[in-house]
Amino acid sequence: MTTLPLMLIILCALTGFSIALYIHFKKKEPKPLICPIGHSCDPVVRSDYSRFMCIPVEWLGILYYFLVLLAYFLLALHPALHTEAVQVFLLVVSGLAFLFSAYLTGVQAFILKEWCSWCLFSATLCAIIFFTTLTLSSAEIMMFF
Repeated sequence: MTTLPLMLIILCALTGFSIALYIHFKKKEPKPLICPIGHSCDPVVRSDYSRFMCIPVEWLGILYYFLVLLAYFLLALHPALHTEAVQVFLLVVSGLAFLFSAYLTGVQAFILKEWCSWCLFSATLCAIIFFTTLTLSSAEIMMFF
């Protein structure tokens, strides 16, 4: 497994984990969550779509990014763990996260008609993780999909 894509995924996972944790703690405060560009994210992060099956979306992000961070950190330390089963698992998990973040981006665009730059940045990180994981997958895995 090459080092540069591995480090890119670890950096993206760490950044995504930090963003999801930041949103979680900021939602607990009574004041509005402000995006880096100075716009309020509250219409998005406090909407009905901020929960999925009663679970706050940021918790799903925290769990996903932690799982990716842990998995790729362990793969960096122990390359022998990089089996075909692990490849498929990471590809499926990152693919589901990518699709879910695309869905949430669609919700922002077409239903809420409001934007949260923290959420868009997280969706971008999910896309980078997914496509980098895809490039790291073996040809046999690609044929499976």
